[in-house]
Amino acid sequence: MSFASVLDELPLRKAARVRRFERLLSSVSDTGLEELARESRVLTRQNFGRTMRLFAPLYLSNECINNCSYCGFSRDNPILRVTLDLEQVLAEARHLAKQGFRQILLVAGEHPKLVSSTYLADCVRALSAEFPSVAIEVGPMEKNEYAPIVEAGAEALVVYQETYDRAKYAEMHTSGPKRDFDWRLGCPVRGYEAGFRRIGIGALFGLAEWRSEAIALAAHVDYLLKQCWQAQISVSLPRLRPAAGGFHPKFSLTDRELAQLVCVLRITFPQIGIVLSTRERASLRDALVPLGVTMMSAGSHTEPGGYTRQGVNNLHRTIRGRIVAPDFANGSDQLATGQFEISDDRAPAEIAEVLRGSGLEPVWKDWDQALLAQ
Repeated sequence: MSFASVLDELPLRKAARVRRFERLLSSVSDTGLEELARESRVLTRQNFGRTMRLFAPLYLSNECINNCSYCGFSRDNPILRVTLDLEQVLAEARHLAKQGFRQILLVAGEHPKLVSSTYLADCVRALSAEFPSVAIEVGPMEKNEYAPIVEAGAEALVVYQETYDRAKYAEMHTSGPKRDFDWRLGCPVRGYEAGFRRIGIGALFGLAEWRSEAIALAAHVDYLLKQCWQAQISVSLPRLRPAAGGFHPKFSLTDRELAQLVCVLRITFPQIGIVLSTRERASLRDALVPLGVTMMSAGSHTEPGGYTRQGVNNLHRTIRGRIVAPDFANGSDQLATGQFEISDDRAPAEIAEVLRGSGLEPVWKDWDQALLAQ
């Protein structure tokens, strides 16, 4: 059975773990939340020790053929766009390597012509010598399109469903191939079948009511743990941030509710990874880290070329998908437009020091392709 079928039956039929998740996610007192936090901390230490994986996103392109109401890269937003060439990607990556990173996430808008399977495989192949762990977060593909990317050295696939509410999904995605809800929903399994050893999923909180979204996300985790049992499953819990287009979310997930969600995920699914990005402010990230988080981004930029100003000579603007010349004078200090605003702008070294001060060991590398040859 596909997860689309499981999701459609969710109001009437839930797996045992999902029912437990739902019970724990109900409103709790401060004392109840502290009890959840204590149990979550214990389970995290038992399963992951005192470690925190650090990674950085590297944005390859902000070109996109979809219209998504909430996204800065949305096709009709008249933003400055660029797709980095291979040398520019390498320059960005080498900057990250100098900061200590050995785990990198390649991110791009959905533009199959500019960000093709071949382009991604070339990027991964060029980076694999310095980055043992390369993940991708790009438009969904067919299994056979993922295969050369895996063969080039990519070991992880990240794809957010954005929202598990079909009606909200249709409302938010007004044109482009991303409108196909079921196609996106099946992406993690296609990636697993292509050979990715890590699969990351998530919902973008702010598009629909958060508890319903979280229950659907938990059901997806439960499904993938059974269907993709040889892969490490991780979950991201991003909240909407300001971006080009000025989208204003109608739904909220408070800091307290986010903390409860992290704890309940850890208690229900003790061995999954939980990812926390620089969307969240520094003080909140520091508070959530001990509760169940196992992987964090650091020093992030969400615009292509943001680390070393690559691609500035190739900037262009799009008007409703049509390329036009940028409306700024030559020599102006400009960068491509980012996907969203970050909140924690601390340097990677500073975040690593904060982690050590909390009794955690920052892990810059925990995987190497050479292990497959053993």
